[in-house]
Amino acid sequence: MVNTAPTAPILCTFPTNDELQNALAQFIVKAQKESIEKKGRFTVATSGGSLPKQLARLIDNPAVKWDKWQVFYADERVVPLDHEDSNHALNTRELFSKVPIPPQNIHTIDPSLADDLEELADAYEKELIREFAMKDSARFPIFDLVLLGIGPDGHTCSLFPGHALLSEEDRWVAYIEDSPKPPPKRVTLTLPVLNHAARIAFVVTGESKADTLHTILDEPEKGLPASRVRPVNPGHLYWFTDEAAASKVQYPRTPFKL
Repeated sequence: MVNTAPTAPILCTFPTNDELQNALAQFIVKAQKESIEKKGRFTVATSGGSLPKQLARLIDNPAVKWDKWQVFYADERVVPLDHEDSNHALNTRELFSKVPIPPQNIHTIDPSLADDLEELADAYEKELIREFAMKDSARFPIFDLVLLGIGPDGHTCSLFPGHALLSEEDRWVAYIEDSPKPPPKRVTLTLPVLNHAARIAFVVTGESKADTLHTILDEPEKGLPASRVRPVNPGHLYWFTDEAAASKVQYPRTPFKL
């Protein structure tokens, strides 16, 4: 019988944001190296919020093989790609405009479908199928790395507390029209997709996240969306936090090492 029980999260805390960014870059480069050696490419899902700024150590980093990256968005706001609310615009501004990643390796939503969210989500799912089907053929895509943040309410991607999408079991990409946080229309990867990833890294900083992080890690039974991100074996879940964000967490810390 295959053991698919989730592995326990690994919590790494850092005294300064600089140290966190350095460790995160080392972690990403190692994941990239292992993925390219295994199958010649590196599939990544990334997010918005404060996360893109935390990837600064990937810029001008000779170890990053940008031509091997295939990037998807773990969630996206249904707005034009250059709109200030767009996760793609944010990632482009903070990271992709500063590195030599081929534009065709960044997979965006099709904003021309904004009036039909079902079709837009289906189109993005087809984009995932093109990348993953046959290569990593499983019921769900297996990302090499998913990079996530959390909101103060414990949401991650566009998976919000108490929302029906938390129980989605079949779709790879789902849409939401009633996000409690603007803008209301979004698409998001679903929990089964997140939980089939080889590696997930949450990046959380600042004392404003301390209560939320305590609930996620110490009281997972409360079922906050970020607590439900627990990749099945052999996937691994990492939390990269600063001391301020982890100040109320009882969960044991693990010293960072590659």
